[in-house]
Amino acid sequence: MEKTLREVIKETIFFHLKKKRGFVFGQCLTAVGWVGGTLPHLTEKDGMVDLSMADVANGGIVAGAALSNRRPIYVIRYQGFSWFNAPIILNYACKSKELWGIPMPILIRGIAMEGSIGPVAGSSHNSIYYKMPGIKIISPMTPSEYRYSYKYFMKNDDVLYVSEHRGSYDNKEDLKDYLPKNCDLILFSISITRFEALKVRNILKKKGYNIGIANILWIKPFNIKKKWITVLKESKYGGIVLDDDYSKGVASDIAYKLMKKSGSKIEIMGLKDKSAGFSKKTDNLPPNSKEIIKMILKIVKNNK
Repeated sequence: MEKTLREVIKETIFFHLKKKRGFVFGQCLTAVGWVGGTLPHLTEKDGMVDLSMADVANGGIVAGAALSNRRPIYVIRYQGFSWFNAPIILNYACKSKELWGIPMPILIRGIAMEGSIGPVAGSSHNSIYYKMPGIKIISPMTPSEYRYSYKYFMKNDDVLYVSEHRGSYDNKEDLKDYLPKNCDLILFSISITRFEALKVRNILKKKGYNIGIANILWIKPFNIKKKWITVLKESKYGGIVLDDDYSKGVASDIAYKLMKKSGSKIEIMGLKDKSAGFSKKTDNLPPNSKEIIKMILKIVKNNK
């Protein structure tokens, strides 16, 4: 039976602790739920360390563990809390290899989610890390992508930010690019928006539109596939970059790189430029299939 992404993450953590003698750090790891069911029921003697609620200090503790060559995994339960955890990681761990020749490999599990959780905790915040040297960012949404991410981490000495999303934890399937000839438009999707892109393609296919999908796994470095550019150049209306982060960051930079490479017009859809609240009326959610379809139909209409 195929395993869910949740099960694969849990197995990966167990392997890292019991077989590789690594560490896992984070807040409330052993609390009810065990971080969305992604952690094995282990304790501090096994290397799973519950940190205090002092968010700003915890990044420094993890960075110190990295100096011991134990390859710590740092769990940030809500990706928005990266705003507090990032300073020591970005300004010490990420620069140590370049400045002093001392690598500090850390795997950071930044977990995104949305829905009535306020202005700080929710959504993805990859842009915080994106502009800084010495870090790599990957966003696995499938079991095979997560296994690949962990293998990459263990074979290299980078600080690796693994941008997760709780909405993907039940997923068992691979998400493959769909890039046929004569595309009307291509969706370049990141994180949880990859599932919405698939919905959009299926809905618009019934209406006679040929929508391509390019799944973005590596955010930094962002390696543009030749196939993406080939199909993008031949498309009728260009593309849209979809993100679960604010659009003025990763999404806009990726759009610029795609436009520069292809000469095609690329639009951007991400979080709205507002703070989220604690209710459905005040939520700030990533673009859903209805909103994406509305944008596509607007693009088509404006280019006829």
